[in-house]
Parts: sequence; C-alpha cells; structure tokens
Amino acid sequence: MPEPFDAFRYAHAHRREVVWLSQNTNHLVPPEVVRGALEEAIAERRYEGYPFAAGDPELLDLVREDLGLDGAPPFLTSGGTEALYMTMRALLGPGDEVVASDPSYLIIHRFIELAGAKPVCPDIYRPPYRLTADVVQEQIGPRTKMLLLIDPLNPLGSGYPREEVRALAEIAHDRRLTLINDVTYRDFSEGHALAGTFAPEQTVTIWSVSKNCGLAGMRLGGFSAVPELAKRIARYNTNDLGVNVFAQLAARAALRTKRSWIGEVVRTTRANGARVHDVGRSVPGVTVPIAPSRANMTVLDVGATGIGPEPIQEELLRHHGVFVRAGSYLSPAHGGRFVRISFSNPPAEIERFARAFPETMRTLAARSVPAR
Repeated sequence: MPEPFDAFRYAHAHRREVVWLSQNTNHLVPPEVVRGALEEAIAERRYEGYPFAAGDPELLDLVREDLGLDGAPPFLTSGGTEALYMTMRALLGPGDEVVASDPSYLIIHRFIELAGAKPVCPDIYRPPYRLTADVVQEQIGPRTKMLLLIDPLNPLGSGYPREEVRALAEIAHDRRLTLINDVTYRDFSEGHALAGTFAPEQTVTIWSVSKNCGLAGMRLGGFSAVPELAKRIARYNTNDLGVNVFAQLAARAALRTKRSWIGEVVRTTRANGARVHDVGRSVPGVTVPIAPSRANMTVLDVGATGIGPEPIQEELLRHHGVFVRAGSYLSPAHGGRFVRISFSNPPAEIERFARAFPETMRTLAARSVPAR
C-alpha cells in the first residue's frame, strides 16, 4: 500500500522549483536588508560562541519601539510559537478554560490542552469572520481564565477594528482575564490596534519577525507584558543561554531599516491578495469569505465544488509546483471546505498560482465525473 503523500517533504525536496504559498511566509523583503549582517557574523565566526543571554540590547530597543508598548518590555524566544507555549504553560492549569475560536491557529489550542486547560471555540466561519464582544461574553463561564485574540486572524485574514479590540480588552479587564494578543501579521493590517494599549495589566502581546521581516527560517519572536506577568511566563524559558545569534542579528538589521521597505512589501502583498481573490472567484463554486484580507493570507472556500482541499493541495504541488495549505490544519469544523493561500510573494509567483488553480480545479472535477 503506497504511503500517504507528504506535502512538506515533497516541497522541501523541490524547494528551488516550488512557489511557497502555504505558510504565510514573506518573500518580498529585499535580501540586502539582512545579507550584510549575516555575512559579517559568519566572517567573525559568531557561531562559535553563545549570544548575550538577555538578548541584543539594540534589538530589544528596536522591538520596543516597533510595538510602542510602554511598560511592557520584550522577551525574546525562538519564534512566536515558543512564546505562546511558554505563556500557556505558565498561566493556565487543569480545569481552566480559554475563549478561542474555530478556525484558528490550532497549535495554540494544543498548548492550552498541554497545560490541562480547555479551549472553548465558538464557530466564527460566518460574517464577520472573527470574534465579537457579544460572542465572547456568551462564552465566558466560571472557569474562563483567558481570551485568545489573534489579530489579524490566521487563517482567514480577517482583522479587528480598533473599537472591537477596545471592547475585548475591556472585557478582559472587567472579568480579570488574561488577554493573549497574537499580532504576528499586524504590519499587513491598516489601522491595527494593540490590545495592550487598552488593558496593559491583562495583556500578553505575542509578536514575531517571521512574517513582517521575512525571517521565518530564523525562528525569532517573543512576548511583551508588564514585568509581573512577564516574570511568571519567563519561568518556562528554556533558552537560558540566549536565542540564536544569527536570528538576533538578522532581526536587528531588518528592524533598523523596516520603515524604508515595509510600505512596498505591504502594497505588493495587497495587490497580490486582490489577484488571488479574483482568481478564486473565477472558478465555478469557489467563494471568497474575506475580501480584502487584512493579513498576507486568505481562504478560498471550495465546499460547493465537491472537491476536497487535500486533493487540491496535492494536485497543485505535484503538477504545478505551487504549494497551498489544506484547511484541515486550521479548523476541525470547516477545514474540509477551504484552502489557505498566502501571498507575500513576487507577483510572478502569484501568476503561477493564477494559471494553476483554475486548471487544477478543472482536472479534479473531470476525475470526479464517472465514466460512461
């Protein structure tokens, strides 16, 4: 019996030929932004020694300035995911409940469960495709300890208006809940508001340089919180010798220059998103729930086509070298309805998707028609 198709193994093995639209990675930051810093570090053989354990002082200052959260100093971790793990383990215990959502970035739900707690997931796969203050109020019970606010929301690309963020922060304050504000994609969202500006004592802000600075492979992110809260989370830090030195130097170089290139990255990303939406709408039965996206990804709902997301993912990757993500990774309830497409890529790569997606849907539709 043949082994199941391993999309990631295939994509990594063919990485030079594959258009990577599957993980919301950013391929638009000019390479010279970090190249010099990394080349200098290699020449100096910085890899032979440990980094400064507390984090590069200038990098910490740059992150603090970039977020603009006074009184909530940044703490470096190996990617935002590690910050999320540390936070859940530190602040949750058996029997606690967390108001989250479905769809969502489900690895966070796994971390909640590892702490013995339970994610409570209202269905948000309908307008406005995000949590609202009313929905959150309905979900809060005697065991509720935390509210998870991912803004913009992976995988849908929906974002939160400033007044909605304020309302959710006020709920956290009034109900004495911890508010986890995952802002990994905030640079792509016009008018983005940080929950920490409204409820600083309750908020843990999770940030990353993977998507805005195009450094996903470097694995650097962190959390920001008031000192008392940060101290509780930092007990679960396993990087006592510091976060990867190359990641810190790359992030420092990117944040030093971010204002000079982020505008063009966002403009190209938005144009690419509009193109992906147009391509999706051109295919019979495919719908676009969120348009425009406020992140650098979107979902195309293929439920009405009768074609599942896994065959679409495999066909696009095997026969067109275009890697998108099946929705099962991101929604137990609705993952069988959509594929997620990310688009912080050169426009030529988006055009490969534009040619491949309609052809893939025609091919799969033809296969599903019984022979006469």
